[in-house]
Amino acid sequence: MTDIDDVIAAEHARGTWGRRTIHDYAQRLRPFFLFTEARSWCRAGLAAGIMAPRFMANETMPKGLRREDVLRLLASVQGDRPVDKCDRAILVLFVTYGLRAGEVAGLRLDDLNWENEIIRVRCPKPGRTQVWPLSPDVGNAILRYIREARPTGLGRSLFFTSHAPVRPVGRKTLGKIIRDRLAGIGIVTGRRGTHSLRHAAAQHLLDQGMSMKVIGDFLAHRDPSSTTIYAKVNLAALREVAALDLEGLA
Repeated sequence: MTDIDDVIAAEHARGTWGRRTIHDYAQRLRPFFLFTEARSWCRAGLAAGIMAPRFMANETMPKGLRREDVLRLLASVQGDRPVDKCDRAILVLFVTYGLRAGEVAGLRLDDLNWENEIIRVRCPKPGRTQVWPLSPDVGNAILRYIREARPTGLGRSLFFTSHAPVRPVGRKTLGKIIRDRLAGIGIVTGRRGTHSLRHAAAQHLLDQGMSMKVIGDFLAHRDPSSTTIYAKVNLAALREVAALDLEGLA
């Protein structure tokens, strides 16, 4: 049992795993040791002795970029190179609509309705299609990419990789684009994937006074609890709650 405790403690000491990850790791060790106990590969009782650390749902803060960092990120893709035009179109989609990586990767030319100024996005996670108004900034960035940088004759996918072999972008490619661009403006620590821009978009809407219902609809959340996590970082609202007179109930 001491050996098992030492392994779990070592992972905690490395500082790369949170309590939820260590909890899940310990939970996975239990069936493994039940399996080995049943075959007499180890002494009985080890599985029962593995204690997973406790955690509370949504105890961590959403990992989003600060608004000033988002603006610096967008300013970094103003160049005239084809890769800059492609990356800017991708970034404004993440920043403006808070899309998931799979949603951006799945965009096709047919999803853009220029006449009615709307964009259709298939949401793999909720399993439905969402329609957003096509903002001028997003539309102009995408149109510039299509006219000046997008390869032709390779299919109807909207975004393609900038280097050979040229193929439709995937989630990993999008994540690398975000990380490389953030590194280019000096952000090399913390959460730097595509979801950090989704959190930043949600937090910006909350800071602008949007309701949780509106933010949830905007992010295509089916479960309201997926949106309420952002209330934890609305310090002004939390201070108002903390200042309530409990009339002796405290």
